[in-house]
Parts: sequence; structure tokens; C-alpha cells
Amino acid sequence: MNETVLTALQYYGAVAATIAALLVSLDLGRKWTGYAMVIFVTSSLALIAWGFLQPESEGIGMQNAVLLVINGVGVWRYLLSPHRKDMSSSGANDAKERAPAA
Repeated sequence: MNETVLTALQYYGAVAATIAALLVSLDLGRKWTGYAMVIFVTSSLALIAWGFLQPESEGIGMQNAVLLVINGVGVWRYLLSPHRKDMSSSGANDAKERAPAA
């Protein structure tokens, strides 16, 4: 495999996962967390490809195959589930309850 393609897959996977983790950590709401999950999915796909195309990196490929399933569940829960609107309204109330009193 072309070394440039392998390097691009590796670094895209790392950078995309970092951006997605930042979005999740900022707690910007369900919609943004869902977008982060989509980014995590693309990161996992890139790292699966890199892991199985790069010699002796199958462990990263296997780990990201599992993470792909987990991230797919996140995409479903945060963006695609027909019940997400119901969860969103209850989540807003939870956030208000967690907020410190002034």
C-alpha cells in the first residue's frame, strides 16, 4: 500500500478522534454530541483501514472495529432515534437540576 495513503489514514483517524472527543467534552447538547459520534465513526473507519493495511497494526484495526459499533450506537441514540426528541427534553431538565444554585 502507498505509504502516503497509510500516513493520511493514520493521522486523519487521530485528528478526527481528537476533534470528536473535544466536541463531546464541551457538552454542547445532544445534536453536537451526535455530530461528534459521526466524526468518531469516520475516525474508526480510517483506523480500521490503516490497522489492517499497515503491517503489525492489526490490534488498532480490531479495537476500532469494536469502537465503530459503539460509535454507531451513539449516532443512533443522538441523531437517528425516533425517541431522541423525548430524551432531549428530559436531558434539558437534568442539566438544569445539575446546575449549581446562584
